[in-house]
Amino acid sequence: MIKLDLRELVRRIKDTVESHMLDSEGKYARWLWQNDKGDRRLGVNEYGCADAANILYTINDFYCSPKVREARIRELASLQDDKTGLFYEETHHPIHTTAHCTAALRLFGERPLYPLNGLRKYLDRENLYALLDGLDWKGDPWPQSHQGAGVYSALANAGEDTYEFQKSYFEWFYDNADPETGFWKKGVADKAQCSEKRSVGGQASLYCYMVAGFHYLFNHEYAKMPLRYPEKVVDSCIKMYTQNGLPDNFAKGVGFLEIDWLYCLNRAKRQTAHRFEEIKALIRDFGEKYVEYLYSLEYRRHDGFNDLHMLFGAVCALAELQTALPGEVITERPLCLVLDARPFI
Repeated sequence: MIKLDLRELVRRIKDTVESHMLDSEGKYARWLWQNDKGDRRLGVNEYGCADAANILYTINDFYCSPKVREARIRELASLQDDKTGLFYEETHHPIHTTAHCTAALRLFGERPLYPLNGLRKYLDRENLYALLDGLDWKGDPWPQSHQGAGVYSALANAGEDTYEFQKSYFEWFYDNADPETGFWKKGVADKAQCSEKRSVGGQASLYCYMVAGFHYLFNHEYAKMPLRYPEKVVDSCIKMYTQNGLPDNFAKGVGFLEIDWLYCLNRAKRQTAHRFEEIKALIRDFGEKYVEYLYSLEYRRHDGFNDLHMLFGAVCALAELQTALPGEVITERPLCLVLDARPFI
């Protein structure tokens, strides 16, 4: 059994977070340098502040003085709009940004300063189902899941969810689970109709429903709700890995694709004995390749490390890898996946 030693990699990750801190504690940039398009908002950023906290929590280095803790909470909370209660950032839908920032605040045991007025209408079953049914499940379910999952996560993290809202939400997903793939939406994912930009080998592919499904799956995990077809989720994830159903940059990038796949496979494994040993061997194979890739990077110059949000995705994958392979992934302190504390990444 090969053990994966992440101690030096964790040191590099912490160094990256520290390099993104701006002129005062709690203020973090998402990026340190501009891209070719020149459209990055440098300086303090919602995802910079949220993901600095997320990453430090994940690498188990969240400890700080009361003064520093107060500054981190204050800076992140100050980015909320006082009228709508939403958080806005130009690269994501406001529901995603709101869910992401409220989730980061919850790590501190805090709620946002203002009520989520812009989302409260979805506490009503009719409005919630109109949102979920109206998502573009055929064309591009991945970014659409930021809304479908984010609306639940944001309200839950802000403490504004109700029993009836949760009941309605998970009833919709139970009724719309796809019996062929295990993901959502029934009758759509098995036809692989997602847009060409999410294709593999020139064909629209199942993986785009997996990365969308990841967002709904972590809500199920948080709420302790069962998957309707966990064995099908397992089959789908194994099929993608063994039959070249994932993009060429899988396990060769700094982002969220790896945590999406790994989390779906590992958490579905908890709900079924289906192909259990095969899953463990496959996760080991993935882990060895991914850790080797991350170590190969010149992290101070790599654009994935430069983006704290993308780096956070990679760090989440390492945390889930350690959970999936007990005793096989070495760190100074155990890694802590934020999704085990609250929903949304």
